[in-house]
Amino acid sequence: MAASVEEILAIDGFGEQMASSVAGFFALPQPRELIGRLRSYGVNMKSLAEKKDDRFAGMTFVLTGALTEFTRDQATAIIESFGGKAASSVSKKTSVVVAGEAAGSKLRKANELGVRVVSEAEFKEMIS
Repeated sequence: MAASVEEILAIDGFGEQMASSVAGFFALPQPRELIGRLRSYGVNMKSLAEKKDDRFAGMTFVLTGALTEFTRDQATAIIESFGGKAASSVSKKTSVVVAGEAAGSKLRKANELGVRVVSEAEFKEMIS
């Protein structure tokens, strides 16, 4: 709540406009009062997600096709627990595409862009 625009800009995924909006929001008294009340009621303000290590730091993963070993939410949580980020679409910034069965347009785009594509089995090896 006390972070400056510059500190918010340092967070992955925040641009100038969003950082300014967040800082402006927390400069108002109403959000601060609401958060104070929520804390007083015992609402947990800390993430329960455990970070295992940073092996995927700076990497963006896209999941495509039918995964058989994990749900998409489980795979996303695993990626984030190793410091990575999951995205919904393939771009030149994508690091790895995890391709399940019947992968379609995302797999084609990954191949066009030269993005690394791994099977679900290879993904399991990456997280072992």
